Amino acid sequence: MSNRRRPAILVLEDGRTFRGEAYGSVGETFGEAVFNTGMTGYQETLTDPSYHRQVVVQTAPHIGNTGVNAEDDESGRIWVAGYVVRDPARIGSNWRATGSLEDRLATEGVVGIAGVDTRALTRHLRERGAMRVGVSSLTDDPVELLARVREAPRMEGADLSAEVTTAQPYVVQAEGEHRFTVAALDLGIKRNVPRRLAARGVTTHVLPASSSIDDLLATGADAVFFSPGPGDPATADHPAGLAREVMRRQLPLFGICFGSQILGRALGFGTYKLGYGHRGINQPVLDQSTGKVEVTSHNHGFAVDAPLNQVIDTDFGGVEVSHVCLNDNVVEGLRAKDVPAFTVQYHPEAAAGPHDADYLFDRFAELIEGGKHA
Repeated sequence: MSNRRRPAILVLEDGRTFRGEAYGSVGETFGEAVFNTGMTGYQETLTDPSYHRQVVVQTAPHIGNTGVNAEDDESGRIWVAGYVVRDPARIGSNWRATGSLEDRLATEGVVGIAGVDTRALTRHLRERGAMRVGVSSLTDDPVELLARVREAPRMEGADLSAEVTTAQPYVVQAEGEHRFTVAALDLGIKRNVPRRLAARGVTTHVLPASSSIDDLLATGADAVFFSPGPGDPATADHPAGLAREVMRRQLPLFGICFGSQILGRALGFGTYKLGYGHRGINQPVLDQSTGKVEVTSHNHGFAVDAPLNQVIDTDFGGVEVSHVCLNDNVVEGLRAKDVPAFTVQYHPEAAAGPHDADYLFDRFAELIEGGKHA
């Protein structure tokens, strides 16, 4: 049953208030307000563990028009803390659809709000930065809700990997002939990562975020992968130490998004919080080694602080920034010159696209191949 006629309010921590109608579950929720500019892929966004504790504002005005299905989830549940849309579809229409988006939100207890001027809200977040927010269909008093918003935890200092990681190791088998074995540290992994590796003959052992170097080596891994995930990389001391152990052993290492920030920390770089982050499927990134510009999918609120145009001396030899965001010169990838390790800050595994960066999984396979024949 639709709750869209029930009044709801959204209150940002600076007091800016938006009124709309309940969408999904009736209730109250708190998190960090962020906006996503993608015009497709709302199901992948909702089920991405990297959005844990975030209230996602969709800038595309019409959401839910293809319903939901059983194939496009990137994890076993919806992870967003709340959902904000302008004009939800009254009817979802797609041959793969098994239900409506609003019913799915309600079933999983996700509190949302519809009928909001998401353009004005997005402009506010761009100008003032990502901030805490509350969404409620239980009260219409913004002052009362604001007090609770300001009591909610901030994203800075949030250590969230343990809240999204797998409880038990599991294996995704290679498709066709088995070529390599990869140990993937699950900091908030999406299902499409082991799928993209499987398509290249890679069997992936997905391991909990608390795993030790011995746990990784016990899989017989030819290489190691550090996954995307939520939270502040400055809190991730254990994964950063694990990355250093992997590099000491000269095992090929590939990190994506949060995994890129972890490797940055392991190499001695700092990390910092972006004003409002990069979240969408239209971010231009320059590959500095080839001069090629890729249109890429992003979901990150933190970044690595490293010089863009020089080789930096680290405990593991020379390292350079391999990729740069052309919108704001944010570091979008690192490449080590003396150990077999590289990262990207964006998402080559993005199931909703674009797929410009899918070749990076080939690059990882080539790095493993080179290591086996070194």
